Amino acid sequence: MLKRKISGQLNEWRAGGTDKCLIVEGARQVGKTFIIREFGRSNYESFIELNFLENPSLQNIFSGDIDAATILTGISLYMPGTKIIKGRTLLFLDEVQECPQAVTALKFLAAEKSIDVVCSGSALGMIYNQVSSYPVGSVQHLMMYALDFEEFLWALGVGEDTIADIRRYFPDAGETPVKVPGAIHDKMMQYLRQYIVIGGMPETVQTFTDTGDYYAADLVQRRLYQDYLLDIARYASPDVRIRAEKCYRSIPQQLSKDNHKFQYSKVEHNGTSGKFETCIDWLVNAHMVVPVHNVTRVEYPLGSFTDDSNFRLYYHDIGMLISTYGYELKAAILNDRDLESAPDNIVLGTAKGGIYEALAADMLHKSGYKDLHFYRNETGTREMEFLLENSDGVVPVEIKAGRTGTKSMNAILKDERIRYGYKFASQNSGLKDKKYTLPLYMMMFV
Repeated sequence: MLKRKISGQLNEWRAGGTDKCLIVEGARQVGKTFIIREFGRSNYESFIELNFLENPSLQNIFSGDIDAATILTGISLYMPGTKIIKGRTLLFLDEVQECPQAVTALKFLAAEKSIDVVCSGSALGMIYNQVSSYPVGSVQHLMMYALDFEEFLWALGVGEDTIADIRRYFPDAGETPVKVPGAIHDKMMQYLRQYIVIGGMPETVQTFTDTGDYYAADLVQRRLYQDYLLDIARYASPDVRIRAEKCYRSIPQQLSKDNHKFQYSKVEHNGTSGKFETCIDWLVNAHMVVPVHNVTRVEYPLGSFTDDSNFRLYYHDIGMLISTYGYELKAAILNDRDLESAPDNIVLGTAKGGIYEALAADMLHKSGYKDLHFYRNETGTREMEFLLENSDGVVPVEIKAGRTGTKSMNAILKDERIRYGYKFASQNSGLKDKKYTLPLYMMMFV
């Protein structure tokens, strides 16, 4: 079984004696149902699961009065033999987007102190306007992602102590970085290339760790990608589904351009924001894509300078992007050991920059950065792949697949308000003025 960070968060929620129901959100097939089942069966004497997608008739439990007593009676009637043990029962409402009234009922279930309640769903953002009364103050939200790079390392057998040792090489602000020993650096870069190729979808990772077969993992990836297209057809409304699928399919092409700005004309000839904007919102709310918005000024707070019409889109997991390319490209990534001396791999071609940028979006998003930004001026003469915010203010982040210049970073760092910036590349650690150069795998520590 794959070790997941969310297991600890679930245990913290239970140990906290919370009086709130827990809503676990995330894209489809990232492991929500599996991990909640394991949590429930391991920590409660009674575990009750209602899956509204597999058993639509269970929605009838919430079709009338939705006070806690009526709901628990309905569960007992629809699921004979169910035991509700006070203080030792977990009720799991899975695929809750199929039953909006169940979301409304969370207010009353939270007030019922005898049971704990966890909900899960992949399209919860799609139904909030269908919920008659959202249970504000009665729920706690938890986001679950596909495996991040650290969880991927765990799956490959790399221990937490080893990762903690590597973390020591990540410098604090103002600290001079120490180079990672060569053998460790080379091995970590190898693991990172594997992560790019495999991604973090649990079934793909499990297949790879079980078999060591890249081709077997590739088949799983491609099926998952097709499953996502089918999910769009299933969950999106008729006026959205075809255009949402077109937008989703266009992302690899968008990232292969010199300018990675999402362009509607690449989705459809003469495409406009008026035609496709709603579809983008649907994909974001379904957690299938990660938007990164341009800012007009590199200044804190970034949200005040966001240009909503200028954005980039990335798949929520790097493996979903790689699944759209041929198997030859995967082999090229795995064998691309020296990006500095061979930056123009003929198979990788122009895709390389977009892939490594998508890798950064994957790692930063899974680290908890909900609002990501980039900067590109109108003339295109100055560009920064990502801008982050922390207690030090704005932190520019540059992603390089090879050893190339950093003119934009150098120009931005001249601003006295910018304390430092990160350049992530395949190089080892270094510091020049206010610019930290760090290995790509160090992004997991940002």
